[in-house]
Amino acid sequence: MKKHNFSAGPSILASEVIANTAEAVLDLNGTGLSVMEVSHRGKDFQAVMDEAVALFKEVLGVPDGYEVLFLGGGASMQFCMVPYNLLQKKAAYLETGSWAKKAIKEAKFFGPVDIVASSADKNFSYIPASYDIPDDADYFHITTNNTIFGTEIMEDIDSPVPLIADMSSDIFSRPVDVSKYGIIYGGAQKNLGPAGVAFVVIRKDILGKVERNIPSMLDYRVHIENGSMFNTPPCLPVFTVRETLRWLKKMGGVARMQEINTGKAGLLYDAIDNSRIFEGTAEKKSRSIMNVCFVMKDEYKEHEADFLSFAQDRGMVGVKGHRSVGGFRASIYNAMPVESVQALIDVMKEFEDIKVK
Repeated sequence: MKKHNFSAGPSILASEVIANTAEAVLDLNGTGLSVMEVSHRGKDFQAVMDEAVALFKEVLGVPDGYEVLFLGGGASMQFCMVPYNLLQKKAAYLETGSWAKKAIKEAKFFGPVDIVASSADKNFSYIPASYDIPDDADYFHITTNNTIFGTEIMEDIDSPVPLIADMSSDIFSRPVDVSKYGIIYGGAQKNLGPAGVAFVVIRKDILGKVERNIPSMLDYRVHIENGSMFNTPPCLPVFTVRETLRWLKKMGGVARMQEINTGKAGLLYDAIDNSRIFEGTAEKKSRSIMNVCFVMKDEYKEHEADFLSFAQDRGMVGVKGHRSVGGFRASIYNAMPVESVQALIDVMKEFEDIKVK
């Protein structure tokens, strides 16, 4: 039976990316050594790192004045690295979900935090539309896509202070005007590679302005000076990131990915909106094209566990919703083929026909 991987993360990767990584695990470029055992300072892995950085800049359209880093610790490490490097007077945050809340918690260790708006009042089912960004803040932090609640910020915000964005779950899913951001960061395990490496796109001129001493491992300047190799980088994940970036370029880049992703999400949301038993949880104007969250209508709630079993028996993997929302979640990242989305829709309709006579 074919499996359709809707897991929120670690999540689906392109089949050729997995195949190329598997080959490199056995033998990197005919060296007779695995990518997991070659020296990270040797020419074979240095070529991997250099190409990964160059492709990242090319595919995303990173302008001059920015550096791309590949670091350990995931996006959660960035929750503290950002304020460690940038927070002097105060920081501003937009609270749109669980990961934004965690970023806010870490920032408060370094100074005052102004939460400019929150959607907690409706269980993070929408993106706040109206708020003021304080122009005396050191930076303004947003989480562009909220995997748990299925909401997404689709535009590049104009900010009077450096804009910092956690793009863990929607990076490379659409074009981004990088010049509007001070830092873009995220974990790789949604659209870019396996768990174990984080990416950081950083405008160099925003660094060096805080008075505190920063430990070397948490200082962006140290990692920039050492080309992401101050310590041993996550070599295997970086290799897979390079393979994903090659695949993205071959697919037509971020503009083409946005067309594909919008189409996939549209198919699934239409099926939900036209269903007699399912309904979406996020407000329509805030819906994510990466994570589609839905539940059973009240009169069919008792059948949610039945549907999960029904879907799993037909090859649907990872469709159980997060406990904060319940119901179901279909994560349809870049590597998710439209055929899998249609397969889920067919399963939903089949189950609906059984339950609604």
